[in-house]
Amino acid sequence: MKRVVIPELLDTDSGRPAEIAASLSDLRRINHWFGGVATTRVMVQYVAGKVGTRSLSLLEVAAGAGDVPLAARAELKREGIQLEVTLLDRASSHLRNRSNETPVVTGDALTLPFANSSFDLVSCCLFAHHLAPEEVVLFVNEGLRVCRTAVLINDLVRHPVHLALVYAGLPLYRSRLTQHDAPASVRQAYTLDEMHDMLRRTRAGGVVARRHFLFRMGVVVWR
Repeated sequence: MKRVVIPELLDTDSGRPAEIAASLSDLRRINHWFGGVATTRVMVQYVAGKVGTRSLSLLEVAAGAGDVPLAARAELKREGIQLEVTLLDRASSHLRNRSNETPVVTGDALTLPFANSSFDLVSCCLFAHHLAPEEVVLFVNEGLRVCRTAVLINDLVRHPVHLALVYAGLPLYRSRLTQHDAPASVRQAYTLDEMHDMLRRTRAGGVVARRHFLFRMGVVVWR
């Protein structure tokens, strides 16, 4: 199945505020039901175990409402791992800060507005597939600059069965934006082999890429 780049409506701010809100709500359910939160939680657990710590700071890039890292933080807390989360998105309208405990920042993912080694982890969920291969390399290198330990990539795996499942699930989505963007996301997602090839061109000290539940990939890019 060849990768096809299709502009996603949520990226272009094409919808009305109510449609954007409904689309973000759809994304929240998708990530909770179909492995998004679990993939981030497992990657953070893996890193915490490897470096021998129970406390990590994490910058979530292209965070939107921040549902995935915040839900992962709640689950990790029950397991004795403290995750300090900062949210970054290009659009302030996408950021919905639920408490003063979660800092939010508006900024560009390819030129992160932070000093070197500002966070333990730099993470993204359903963002990498929006980037062209050369942009993936730029983003990961920028993440490696800003992190102290690793960059985490939580994204979709492109596969014909995945695309068929997305089309079957279209009635579940409340927003017309999601009905367009969900299959577009699968069509322009990367395979694990493609992700490995791109990450070889970065400054990564090592890469661990795994397939997770329902066509999710979890990639730990070590500094």
